[in-house]
Amino acid sequence: MLATDDGRARFWAESAVEANGTIEFRFISGVSTMSPIIESTPATRYRLVYFNSDVTFDLSSDGTGGTDLTVTNTGFDPCEYEEIPAGWLNVLLPLKAACDFDIDLRSHDPTRTWNLGYVDQ
Repeated sequence: MLATDDGRARFWAESAVEANGTIEFRFISGVSTMSPIIESTPATRYRLVYFNSDVTFDLSSDGTGGTDLTVTNTGFDPCEYEEIPAGWLNVLLPLKAACDFDIDLRSHDPTRTWNLGYVDQ
């Protein structure tokens, strides 16, 4: 889900195509960002630059056949701190819904975007 174009498009952005070690995230609002991949270790770690911050996804066994996911976000502008937790919930809840239930929680409605006060991508 994290390391493929189709996987990221199922929960994160309208499209998230990787070329030459960089992902171009395109969101329903028209916003796009280029995110260089710093590290990609299959099934254990995925790390990239995302909106000028460093984001690491660490995956490990939960000991019962599932996966624990730890997301670490560093290097962001401190004045953006208020939006960071809500922003990641807006990514992680759709990830869980896509992985566990094969559903897409996003509305895909360009009139209901993050910048307009909606919790959607």
